[in-house]
Amino acid sequence: MANNHESIQALVPRDDSGFQFVCYADACSGVPGAPHEASFAAVNAVVARLRPQPEFICFPGDEIRGLTGDTETLREQWAHWLRHEMSWLDRQSIPLYHTTANHTTYDSESEAVFRDVLSHLPRNGPPEQCGLAYFARRDNLLMVFVNTLDSTLGGEGRVETEWLEQTLSDHSDARYKLVFGHHPVHPVNGFSGEYQREIASQNGRDFWRVLVRQGVLAYFCSHILAFDVQVHDGVLQVLTAGAGTAYRMPEGIEHLHCVQAAIDSQGLRYQVLDTSGQLRESLSWPLSLPSSASWKQMTTEVNGAALNFDQIDLSTLGRLVVFKMAGIADASGNGAPQTLLAGWRQEDKNALPSVWVGLQGREQRLCVLLSQAPERSPHLWLGPEIKSGKRFELQVGLHGGMGPGGIMWRESDASVWSSFVAASPWGTERVPSPDQWSVGGSRRGPLDQAFRGEDLCVTAHSQSCQASR
Repeated sequence: MANNHESIQALVPRDDSGFQFVCYADACSGVPGAPHEASFAAVNAVVARLRPQPEFICFPGDEIRGLTGDTETLREQWAHWLRHEMSWLDRQSIPLYHTTANHTTYDSESEAVFRDVLSHLPRNGPPEQCGLAYFARRDNLLMVFVNTLDSTLGGEGRVETEWLEQTLSDHSDARYKLVFGHHPVHPVNGFSGEYQREIASQNGRDFWRVLVRQGVLAYFCSHILAFDVQVHDGVLQVLTAGAGTAYRMPEGIEHLHCVQAAIDSQGLRYQVLDTSGQLRESLSWPLSLPSSASWKQMTTEVNGAALNFDQIDLSTLGRLVVFKMAGIADASGNGAPQTLLAGWRQEDKNALPSVWVGLQGREQRLCVLLSQAPERSPHLWLGPEIKSGKRFELQVGLHGGMGPGGIMWRESDASVWSSFVAASPWGTERVPSPDQWSVGGSRRGPLDQAFRGEDLCVTAHSQSCQASR
C-alpha cells in the first residue's frame, strides 16, 4: 500500500516484557468496487502509517460481506480480501489473527471455507471447533480466540466456556492474557438483543466469570459498528468495529477507526485512530489512584471552588474525576430520588444538573444522570442497590476518555471497577462541566432532592489518565 502521509507514532511497551499490536474488525468487504472497499482501504492506510509497525494484528471478524449460500462467491471474496485488500501487509513478519463472525461462519459450508482459506491459524481448539477457536502463545502473552457462533451449542450468540477456562488455566504462567471474539457480552450504545447483538445472557455471564477467575485483562470484540470500552468486575470489554463497514451505530457519533494498543507490566494502553490518523479516544488501564483517604471533602453547600472543579473540563480526553460517597441509607421505604451529588453550570441555573449522582427507587439504586444540553432529556446510568438503613461506602468514577463505559463504580480502594449499565452512546465527553456543586441536595434546582439518610460525606479527586506515547 502506498504511504504518502507522515507516520503515526505507535504506543510501545514501557518495558521488555510487553507487546504492541493493532486490533480492528468489521470491514464487510471482499467485493471489488463496492463501497466498503474504499472505507476499508482508508483504515488500512492509517495502520500502514504506524511506526513502529505492530508486532501482530487481531481481526475479530466480518472481514468480508459473506452471508451467501454460494461457496464459490464466498471464496472469491476471501481471495480478494487477502490477496488484494490486505496485500500491503507482510503477513510473514506481522501475523494476522482472525475470529469467526456472523458474515463469515453462519453455516457448515461457510465454516469449511473459513477453515480452508485461513488454514494458517492454529488447530489447537476444541475438536468440534478445529480451525474456528484456538489460542496463540507469544512468550509471556496468551491470546485466546473464541467462536461466538458455536454451532454445537446452537449458533450465533453462543460460546463454549469449558475449553476456554481449561486453556487459560493451562497457561496460568502467562503474564498477560487477552481473549478475542466477535460478539460482545455487554450491550453497547443501547443496541441490545441476546444472540444477535450480544452473547446470550446466561452464557455471557458464565463466559465473563471465566475471564475474571482466570485473570484476563481484556476481551476484544466487534459486531456492533462502533468503538466502545467498558469494564466489568475489573475486566475490560473493548469493542472495535470500525474497519470499513460504512454504517455506524449510531450515525453521527461513531466513526471508522483502528485501535493500536500496547501491553506491559504496567497494564494496557490503547489509542483509537480515525481515517485521518487523528486520535479520537485513548485509555491507560488499570487506573492508578492515590488512597481515597487523601481525597478532598466536598461541603454540603453549593461550592464552585471545591477542588477547583470550576476549572476542570469533564470532557477532556483522559480526564478522570472520582468521588467517594459514604453514609447511612434511608430506611423509610420512600422511593423518591435522593441526591448524593449534583453539579450545574451557573449560567444554566434553571436547567437540569449536568451531573447528578443519587439514589432512585425503593431499592435505592445508585444512579447517574448526565445532561448534555438544556431542555434535552438526561441519559441514565444504573449501578448497584444500597441496603435500606445500612451504612454504605461507594466510589463513582467519571472518565472522559471511555465514553459511556467511563461511568464506573467500585466499593473501595481495594475493589475492582465496573461500568454502570446504560443505553447511551456518549459519556462525560458531551457534558458541560459544572462550576457549582451540591452535596446531599440543596433544592437549588430540578432533581436536587434531599438525601433522606444520615451522615453523608462526599470526597473527590481529579487527575489526568491519558495514554501517553
